[in-house]
Amino acid sequence: MPPFIQAFAETTARAPLVGRVRLRTLVSVRWFAVAGQASAILFVYFGLGHDFALAATLGAVGVSAVLNGVLMLDRPPAGRLDDRAAGAVLGYDVLQLATLLYFTGGLTNPFAVLLVAPVAVAASSLTRGSTVLLATLAVVAAGLLARWHDPLPGSAMTDGLPPVLAFGIWLALALTVVFVAAYVGRLAGEARQMSDALSAAQAALARENRMAAVGGLAAAAAHELGTPLATIAVVAKELAKDAPEGPVREDAELLLKEAMRCRDILARLAAKPEGGGPEGNPFPQPPLSVLLREIAARYARGGIVPQVSGDFADGYDPPTARAPELVQALGTLIENACQFAREKVAVRVWSDAGSVGVDVADDGPGFAPEIFARLGEPYISTRRDEGDHMGLGIFIATTLLSRSGGAVSCANAAGGGACVSVVWPRGAFPDAARSGRTT
Repeated sequence: MPPFIQAFAETTARAPLVGRVRLRTLVSVRWFAVAGQASAILFVYFGLGHDFALAATLGAVGVSAVLNGVLMLDRPPAGRLDDRAAGAVLGYDVLQLATLLYFTGGLTNPFAVLLVAPVAVAASSLTRGSTVLLATLAVVAAGLLARWHDPLPGSAMTDGLPPVLAFGIWLALALTVVFVAAYVGRLAGEARQMSDALSAAQAALARENRMAAVGGLAAAAAHELGTPLATIAVVAKELAKDAPEGPVREDAELLLKEAMRCRDILARLAAKPEGGGPEGNPFPQPPLSVLLREIAARYARGGIVPQVSGDFADGYDPPTARAPELVQALGTLIENACQFAREKVAVRVWSDAGSVGVDVADDGPGFAPEIFARLGEPYISTRRDEGDHMGLGIFIATTLLSRSGGAVSCANAAGGGACVSVVWPRGAFPDAARSGRTT
């Protein structure tokens, strides 16, 4: 297979593209073509005095002008045509040009090379199907014109071209169509890849900037909350000591407990892991199920104790570094589940041949279905009984887990409740430690 044909086949195997052709661009180019075609026809007929089918050729040009007017009235000029509509418009251009060439000499007309233009536009903007169809249409039209056409105006060759020469011109034109489609398609594909990569990088940078802003806000909040929390703790302690037995003392003790909990949370956010990890744990890389049990124990509240279970296809419970980002993100998911659960929270850690995952499920009201498309964005509260929540939990967890290679997805269970799943490729974890099945 010739290299340029192979390049064309590879280029046209790309994914479908929708809405890449601007209507204003096609309309403008066609007005230019209409003006050029009409001028050439009138100059050859009246200026040079050559006789050919004037009415037929001007009629073909007039149809293009009418079509342009219809497109301008039917669609907004700034709009974009989908693949099918753009392919139909370019296909018409091939047929219209072939009609003009039929009445003006076929492939003996130097303007026959313009059959390549619609194919080049399709290769740069449309899908492989549309590009192949247009290329085929152009090649077939050129083949028919090589055999059937009126004589070239002003030419002495009334009997047409010799068969060998006509075949050579058609073959050259066909190869040009294929080569231009392959080359333009390859360049356009590389440009789209660069554009997509740039867009992805910009989106990632914007996400990191939002996360940095949230981190700065958290640091500022921790700094500002330190003094009032200490004051609340001192006052609550004095109230609990001085109050008589009864509801007042119970409320003071609860207030003191929650203030201490807030202090611990702020300290954990600010802590940097050293040596064996937080809280002096001598195991810096516990199995994932063990780490989840430690995290889950922190967020048991109101009689709801998260239950951690394991399901390991080959006994692989991956060793996990006590990275603060990972601990905070998984803790956020479990804490959210405990806040919304009615009676139970189930945490399932699993692994198979290619992936490692964690599923956090609760029996609460579930996620509001109308905002599934925006889950993971900041300041989006995700539950039906959202109350006064800021809507940062899923955003923070998603951002932190993405840094470790994890992908977060959310769903509502058929029987009620919500489930948040995190899946990592197995290669994201070290392979040094393997343990038996954990339940």
